[in-house]
Amino acid sequence: MEKYTNGLIQESSPYLLQHAHNPVNWVAWSDAAFEKAKTENKLVLVSVGYSACHWCHVMEHESFEDEEVAALMNKFFVCIKVDREERPDVDQVYMTAVQLMTQKGGWPLNCFTLPDGNPIYGGTYFQKEQWMQVLRSLEHTYRNKPQEVIDYAQRMKEGVQQSEWIQTPEPISPFSHEKLDELVLRWSHNFDRREGGNSRAPKFPLPSNYEFLLHFASSKNNDSVLNHVFLTLDKMAKGGIYDQIGGGFARYSVDMLWKVPHFEKMLYDNGQLLSLYSFAFQVSKSTLYKQTVYQTTHWLEREMLTQEGAFFSAIDADSEGEEGKFYVWKKPELEQLLGADFLWVSDYYNINGRGFWEDGNYILLKNESDASFAKKMNWTENELHQKVTAVNELLRTERNHRIKPGIDDKCLTAWNAITLKGLTDAYLAFGDDYFLHLALKNARWIKENQLKKDGSLFRNYKNGKSTISGFLEDYAHVIAAFIRLFEATGDSEWLFLAEKINAYTISHFQDDSSKMFYFTANDTELIARKMEINDNVIPASNSVMALNLIQLGKLFHNENFLELAKQMIANVYDGMEQYGSGYSHWALAMMYFTNESPEICITGPNWNNNLQKIGRYYLPNAIFAAGKDEKIPMLNGRIDSLKDQIFICKDSMCQAPVESVQQALEFLNHNS
Repeated sequence: MEKYTNGLIQESSPYLLQHAHNPVNWVAWSDAAFEKAKTENKLVLVSVGYSACHWCHVMEHESFEDEEVAALMNKFFVCIKVDREERPDVDQVYMTAVQLMTQKGGWPLNCFTLPDGNPIYGGTYFQKEQWMQVLRSLEHTYRNKPQEVIDYAQRMKEGVQQSEWIQTPEPISPFSHEKLDELVLRWSHNFDRREGGNSRAPKFPLPSNYEFLLHFASSKNNDSVLNHVFLTLDKMAKGGIYDQIGGGFARYSVDMLWKVPHFEKMLYDNGQLLSLYSFAFQVSKSTLYKQTVYQTTHWLEREMLTQEGAFFSAIDADSEGEEGKFYVWKKPELEQLLGADFLWVSDYYNINGRGFWEDGNYILLKNESDASFAKKMNWTENELHQKVTAVNELLRTERNHRIKPGIDDKCLTAWNAITLKGLTDAYLAFGDDYFLHLALKNARWIKENQLKKDGSLFRNYKNGKSTISGFLEDYAHVIAAFIRLFEATGDSEWLFLAEKINAYTISHFQDDSSKMFYFTANDTELIARKMEINDNVIPASNSVMALNLIQLGKLFHNENFLELAKQMIANVYDGMEQYGSGYSHWALAMMYFTNESPEICITGPNWNNNLQKIGRYYLPNAIFAAGKDEKIPMLNGRIDSLKDQIFICKDSMCQAPVESVQQALEFLNHNS
């Protein structure tokens, strides 16, 4: 029997439920919570975190489970707990406020507000004594100097409203190659030429960054940048940030070597990395990249997939109160398990000084290629792969006897759509129906559970229920995934659903003046309606929408969509070269206008076979329309049921059709 139970017991979010038995009288985000604060004239604490957040757990244990601290919080504050993954809109507003106050941010995010929601003070992690001092000080100041607090809150509200907000459109002028050249040149000064990634720690995967750099390097024949991309992907896939025996990437590495991860695994990282490694395989044909995609997908299917075809959100870093305990190994344990194989496995996975972490624990990682290691052992690569597969299965089975980290089993629309696109990109790169089966199952889940008849979306799904209304990132990523699924399969259902969702997004999220999109729909009641502009660990929802509009514009011969995309890019164009990492997805969108952007129409009796053949190649700026649905403008008038035809078009003007994929590729290569 729990000693305490608060209002969070009614919630479905695993993060909120983690706090349901705190002595703090937590409530979920709601209008009622602020009405209570107004009635009782109390300040509000908005405390934001997520289930896989290590320091969120630490602060909960030190402060929110402490009866003395809870008594103080309950007496003077209305305490609201927010799952940032369910409510990124709330997190966005109050993170901006805390960053304006302190010039830094992170989670847990603790922001104090007036009863009307206007922020007055905030920070991230606080130790217990410091936290209690903050609580007493804020209550005293509000009681004794209320007008000063109210005036400050008003100024802070105005700062939040104006941050990352584009109010007026910039003039549209031609986009130049030189802008992208300068962006990459400036960015390259921060490349870590030895370990990959940027030359600082911690190191995040940032898939959108390397997707752009791969595209840029390939289009420019820039070996230096291309080598940096491959170096980064090699080091990540061999490093401790990657779960060598189970598959899947951790959220980031705390060091420069990709060695020691922050052990939480997030769906959005792994979904994007499926795309990135699939694209890189198309360019390099690297066995390592192929193995990484397959192993990561096996992990997703094994540990993250629901019966309905949706994917869970995250796996915690901690188990038994220790970060990484589930994933690391002690040398005697491995010696006993592996027997005679220990000698070569210790070399392969670096059970030595390179792999040593702390407290007798080792992180499994690799530092040479399989080809090199097999040669050293006088094995074929196939023999090595068979041995490694057997060892991985043995270690994974043993690891599963441990107490597992908690899993955040809510399903988020945007993150599922990101993963759906990753699976679809893998299907195109490898031609394996395994990926398509998972992709279609996930797409049907989105269609049947998250999409409403009017084209609007739900954000979350748990226990058979979808509740929260979607945000721009949900719409943007579902549109992108459905477009890609159409490109990969020729099934026009997905394209017309993308068009329908896009229409809803324009109607309910777009700013009439700047043509940018707000993160929240036009019925939001937050203190600020924000725009997400900068690309980060997930691309900005606005940059994803710009790319969607380009692709839909070409597929539907809709010039208005193309003009909207140009306007959006123009709004961020001035100065984007100074921060390439924060504008990488914008730069991808821009390349549709600075580079050749072929429209490839594939029809005839063997259209599906030809689509799969050409899909194996790296054609990042190409837009595909295949099949026999004449309602698609890009295909209309080009369908012949008797003869295979591949049209290569630009701005709706087509060359004479060719009959084979090889002829199409020769034409594309000749004109690139």
